[in-house]
Amino acid sequence: MTIKAVTFDLWDTIVADESDESVRAARGLRSKKDERRHQVWEALNGIEPIVYDRVALAYDTAEAGFNVVWKEYYINWTVEQRLRVVLNGLRRQVSDEVFNMLVDKHSTMEVEIPPDPIVGVSEALQDLSTRYKLCIVSDSIVTPGAGLRKILDKHGLKQFFSGFAFSDEVGHSKPHRAMFDSAAEQLGLQVSELIHVGDRDHNDVKGPHAIGAKAILFTAARPDDRATTTADAICDAHHDLPAIVDRLAAEGLI
Repeated sequence: MTIKAVTFDLWDTIVADESDESVRAARGLRSKKDERRHQVWEALNGIEPIVYDRVALAYDTAEAGFNVVWKEYYINWTVEQRLRVVLNGLRRQVSDEVFNMLVDKHSTMEVEIPPDPIVGVSEALQDLSTRYKLCIVSDSIVTPGAGLRKILDKHGLKQFFSGFAFSDEVGHSKPHRAMFDSAAEQLGLQVSELIHVGDRDHNDVKGPHAIGAKAILFTAARPDDRATTTADAICDAHHDLPAIVDRLAAEGLI
């Protein structure tokens, strides 16, 4: 089957995960983890006094639940769902206005101070976009797809993509096939016509391989899986990516 499209993970493939934390620290801001907990505490404490540590524990427990559902059932709770779990654990209720304010603050945190793009990504996308359709296939984690599009747009990268499969919009997270099916459907292709690029072997290699797509492990930001991956190729830097994709595409024609 001819390779007609390249799909990309976002975190540690397009942008460097947690690279925004140094910017927050330089500005004297709390870490994202601490700020999210503080936002919930501040909102609740303004209604009725509550100990911060109690809120932090409830938030930590909700995060643990999120991780089980994400890693074992391939579903990312939305921001709204995560906050409801926290509030239910505390047996506290807030008005719709306060709840929506918390959702908005959580959803826009990484948009207001975005993570940095990985070196060479713009040039690689520009090159690849002349020969292949491009699509993002990414878990949303906290920032929803709408915010992730804004991050890509801020970095001048959104223009290169013809589709976006974000877990909060698809209803499943990688490696569930629904994520890759969504990308293929948006591009008008079969999944076997895709090459996926990402940094995690379990999600970004095993997932595509299970449905007949090719996969490239990207290691520039996160090399953890390099020694054990079953990827069709390994890419250590974006300037090498176009040639690797072209090689795999050519091999598919033999």
